[in-house]
Amino acid sequence: MASAALRDELDCSICLITYTDPVMLRCGHNFCRVCIGRVLDTQDGAGVYSCPECREEYQERPALMRNIALCNIVRNFLNPEPHHKGDTEICCTYCIHSPVPAVKSCLHCEASLCDEHLRAHSKSPEHVLSEPSTSLEKRKCSVHKEPLKYYCTKDAICICVSCSLAGEHRGHQVEILKEASEKKKKKLRNIFQKLMTKREETKERVQSVEKHRRKAQEKAAGKAERVTALFTDIRRRLDDLEKRVLREISRQEKEESLSLSALIQQLEIKKDELSRKMRHIEELCNMADPLTVLQEPDTGDLCDPEEKGGDEDTGGHERQPHGVDDLDVAVISDTFRTLCDIISGIRIYGEGPADILLDVNTANNYLLISDNLKTATRTRGKQNCPKTAKRLRDYSQVMSSRRFSSGRHYWDVEISRSGWWRVGMCYPSIERRGDQSRVGQNNKSWCMGRCNNQYSVIHDRKEIQLPDNISSDRFRICLDYEAGQLSFYELCDPIRHLHTFTATFTEPLYAMLWLNEGSLSIKIKNRFQ
Repeated sequence: MASAALRDELDCSICLITYTDPVMLRCGHNFCRVCIGRVLDTQDGAGVYSCPECREEYQERPALMRNIALCNIVRNFLNPEPHHKGDTEICCTYCIHSPVPAVKSCLHCEASLCDEHLRAHSKSPEHVLSEPSTSLEKRKCSVHKEPLKYYCTKDAICICVSCSLAGEHRGHQVEILKEASEKKKKKLRNIFQKLMTKREETKERVQSVEKHRRKAQEKAAGKAERVTALFTDIRRRLDDLEKRVLREISRQEKEESLSLSALIQQLEIKKDELSRKMRHIEELCNMADPLTVLQEPDTGDLCDPEEKGGDEDTGGHERQPHGVDDLDVAVISDTFRTLCDIISGIRIYGEGPADILLDVNTANNYLLISDNLKTATRTRGKQNCPKTAKRLRDYSQVMSSRRFSSGRHYWDVEISRSGWWRVGMCYPSIERRGDQSRVGQNNKSWCMGRCNNQYSVIHDRKEIQLPDNISSDRFRICLDYEAGQLSFYELCDPIRHLHTFTATFTEPLYAMLWLNEGSLSIKIKNRFQ
């Protein structure tokens, strides 16, 4: 039915038979070139042309465009080429009337055979049968034209019987093709297994790298979120500070304005009084009667007020109104100092080391170091620790096992309760005995500490007192080795900068702790704990 429908589509609507040299009008309809030419000839006298199929009109005789695709379809439909099933199949060489699939190929005859011809084929040994093939010459020796039966293990090549007996491969170790093939397959399977193992390992590495990448992305996203929150908080604080400063300026402006208004009012009263006195003096000066002038009370009070000891009402002419530059900036300065503290507090440092651990080999006999090497506790009883060159002898101190010789780092400490203590950093060349071994009491260490309820920072015996309003028991020590800066912060809300030492570091630095009271303990904390 499909073929009949296609046959109908290939008929010209004018002659009603299959297209002959089909052409197409602009409207898309096809006709035989001769048929549409005759129709157009009959329309020449009318002066207008139209399509016989859809009646679309043309003012000029339409050009006829050959429909190449339709021509090819018609040609293939009228002259179909023979098509045989299994064009790629190898056919029997002897079945010449109709193609029959071959089941074997004979290397000796160089022919392919179907079942019928195979039964009649010679069974002699020289007629070697193989799977059907079109390239039988590849299965023969290029020198002796004999079937390839052996594999030379020395030269790694397939050879014939003549090659192994009298040819260039004589005396070489040879194997039957099937055995050699099985050995090679075994090697290939081993290689395949190794490749599979490597592929699995590579797959696992890809998954591991993907996992690390996701963690890195999550970590970066977390940092970005924290930075965004930090700067949002900074902007809020800046806005609050701006409002406070503007409110203070406005308050001072109003206060000064009220003061100046009162002064202006007093000066206006004085001006009116002076004007009244001036008018009275003018009247006396204009009087012609001397007696009246002389009988007026003593005019000493009408003289220049400056001669009477100044103006009691206004405080004298020395008092001048305050200008805008005289506004009290104490509160504003305080606010700006707060702003500086915020900016100092958000100073960005590199991530702290993965772990800061205390070195038990440096710990004094009165210090107990926790199993995780992060907490030091002052004990009442003396411990019998072995004497080593690194141990701090005379003060209950301990140093870290890690040193810092470059980069930017920070670490936090948490004090269990108030007491006498110091935390800081030192050179490894610090003394181990005597007063010079105590952190802060030499030029090889810098620290912050608490003593008698007073906080201070100390270096080379020079002590700087810190503000009294420190309430937190958590502090941060920040090191910028290249910049030569060691800073201390109070971990409150917001974080508050306490002090920064500036120096040119000439040795690696170690964290150092000193405890001198009861069961006071200091715990080192890492950022991500």
